[in-house]
This record gives sequence, C-alpha cells and structure tokens, in this order.
Amino acid sequence: MKKIFYRKLIRDKIPQKMDRVGAAYEIRKLGGKEFEKELLKKVGEEASGLLTAKNKQEIMGELADVLDVAEEIRRHWKIKPSRLREKQKENALKKGGFQKRIYLVWSEDTGYRTNERKYKN
Repeated sequence: MKKIFYRKLIRDKIPQKMDRVGAAYEIRKLGGKEFEKELLKKVGEEASGLLTAKNKQEIMGELADVLDVAEEIRRHWKIKPSRLREKQKENALKKGGFQKRIYLVWSEDTGYRTNERKYKN
C-alpha cells in the first residue's frame, strides 16, 4: 500500500468518504492552538485553488471553499458578523476597494511590506 502524507486540516465528512471506498488512513483531532494554525494554512490552500480555476463554475466552487474556511475562522475566534462588516468598512475607507482595477507594477522601497505570497507569472 502506497501512502500519501497530506498533513493538513480536512473537512468533517472526508473520513466517511474514505471508509466508503475502503481506503486506509490515519487521522487525529487537533487541539486549540494547532487547529488555529491549520485553519489559517487552510484558507491559503483554498485561496490558491482560485488561481487554477478555469471557468465560473470552478471559481464558484473554490470561492465557496474559501468562504467556508473564513467562516470557520470567524466562528473559532468568536468574531461577530457585525464586527467583521465594520472592519470591512474601515478597511474600505482606509485602503479603498478594487473597483478601479489598479495594478502596481513597481514602487520605490519604502520599507512597507505586504502579507502576500510571491506568485510566479
């Protein structure tokens, strides 16, 4: 039997699916801090799926996954939906939105660092 080591947070019904097809597997329950870390990794994993989506259906599926993980993060940290909406409004006032479709090609190094990953073109 060939094993594939995933070492990642999975959805609750995945073990049932593996049982149905007779797959051997190992799972464990995460503690609080480890769960928090894995949730944040999971949102990045799900968001990266958007980069490979080829049509509206795939985008909807990947976006639904991102929103599911984001919602679980909100619940885990006990963030009220109303407080999250307030924060979105604050961010929009401070940073703006994306309606103007502005693409930054380069900038002088002022010491500012974003939290984004580096993606290959």
